[in-house]
Amino acid sequence: MLTTKNRSETLRETIEEMIAVGELRPGQHLDETDLAIQFGVSRTPIREALIQLASMGIVVTRPRRGTVVAEIGPQQLVEMFEVMAEFEAMCGRLAARRMSSEEHTGLLAAHQACMEARDAHDPDTYFYKNEAFHDAIYEGSHNAFLAAQARSLHRRLRPYRRLQLRVRDRLNVSYQEHDSVVQAIIAGDGELTADRLRQHITIQGQRFADLIASLPQLTAKPEPIYKYN
Repeated sequence: MLTTKNRSETLRETIEEMIAVGELRPGQHLDETDLAIQFGVSRTPIREALIQLASMGIVVTRPRRGTVVAEIGPQQLVEMFEVMAEFEAMCGRLAARRMSSEEHTGLLAAHQACMEARDAHDPDTYFYKNEAFHDAIYEGSHNAFLAAQARSLHRRLRPYRRLQLRVRDRLNVSYQEHDSVVQAIIAGDGELTADRLRQHITIQGQRFADLIASLPQLTAKPEPIYKYN
């Protein structure tokens, strides 16, 4: 039997995933009662899940408005991607120095999975395989604190990173960038790995324009998450 803590953690993961895939959109109000009905639980684990998400910055609790999915403005979005790029660069630099041959094998497997999703023209599958690819680099840094910080910011940016993959030809470009990162890591070149990951994550120029143009898809008024019969 699941404990209340386990239920709240499972709900937190589910709600976080709904936000990442756009089922719950930036600025959308999250009603505890509706969510409890939707998931068939009491309001207590829902409340605990929302508290966890608020501590991660994924949702925000506001006076008289309740809990809403966090909204990120264009300027803050650029700033967050800048920090994410540096986190990735640091992880990559350390991974190039510290990854074992077994970890290289795991990274290559994650890279292969991304290629298969790219060839299938499947941005949704690529999104998840891409996360596994980056997580292999975080793990390969062998710096638990840095990896935790990178994963935390990665989670906050998930909806926006997912959105980028829907831009024309982004899957192919992303895979090519991954390939250059893998080559640098296996060669043990920390500085080259850091530089390539920094460029891979930073949004600028046309990529920034494409992302900003796509934001209305993410913030469009959603359908209610629960409809009474």
